Amino acid sequence: MIVLLILVALAFDFMNGFHDAANSIATVVSTRVLTPRMAVAWAAFFNFVAAFGFGVAVATTVGKGIVAPEAVDHAVIFAALVAAFLWDLITWRYGLPSSSSHALIAGLAGAGVAKAGVGVLLPAGLVKVVVFIVVSPLVGFFLGALFMVVIIRFVHRASPFTIDRAFRRLQLLSAAGYSLGHGTNDAQKTMGIIAVLLFTSGYLGDKFYVPFWVILICHAAIALGTMFGGWRIVRTMGMRLTALQPLGGFCAETAGAIALLGSATLGIPVSTTHTITGAIVGVGSTRRLSAVRWGVAQNVVLAWILTIPCTATLAALVYLPLRLLRA
Repeated sequence: MIVLLILVALAFDFMNGFHDAANSIATVVSTRVLTPRMAVAWAAFFNFVAAFGFGVAVATTVGKGIVAPEAVDHAVIFAALVAAFLWDLITWRYGLPSSSSHALIAGLAGAGVAKAGVGVLLPAGLVKVVVFIVVSPLVGFFLGALFMVVIIRFVHRASPFTIDRAFRRLQLLSAAGYSLGHGTNDAQKTMGIIAVLLFTSGYLGDKFYVPFWVILICHAAIALGTMFGGWRIVRTMGMRLTALQPLGGFCAETAGAIALLGSATLGIPVSTTHTITGAIVGVGSTRRLSAVRWGVAQNVVLAWILTIPCTATLAALVYLPLRLLRA
């Protein structure tokens, strides 16, 4: 059963990478700095490299900071993973960049409540998640807009050709930085789920921690998912929200990378989707407000709002039959 649940967790991790590939490659593809095939390989490589040096603070938050570990059993973990996987699949089908992070956290909370009531929820961890639903896109927005304004002031005397050529090269670095942040934040959610599964099953002893082999397989799974990433969401993120040039792509990715690596250091499981979307909109708004397709942005925000209640409900619905079978 434990091996099966680990495989289900890795399937979700793969789907996370597949669904969120747009977060890592949308800007660099839409600016035509890299082809889609080269972009996913670039992003997948740095998703995996993130395993070697950014800690496991987010994994610890997910593993023991959302639902009381003693309330988490095999059925709760299975229900959370299935609900998050299904939500990712649904939103991928309609090209909506929803948050895999919030889907998994909401699934864990929904299944935990279905098992033992709201008392199993840990307010400190949940408050951080809810607050950063608002904070992460705002940070992305303001950093993206700030970088765009500052850099334009420095390069306004240069020719468009010189600017384009320079930022095509720099965007490779910013895309790598963002993919590091994406891998660091998103792979750690699945690490937390697998670690709490091992901990509650007695395989980690008395102290909760994340084994190194779990770190490696989770980063490998999300990297593979990114390699096969879905084009539907890339179109929404990189082409439909606003038109991007290499300069704008560099600013959006740099803003997103700073926000994600900062939140990972603090152990806050934020949405990479929310963060990069806010950054892209911030970059677009520096030209003029009409440069952002606000109707598309509105649909994206709607998907964000629906993610937590829908995934929590799905997880509860998946868990209830399992509880009856066990009874």
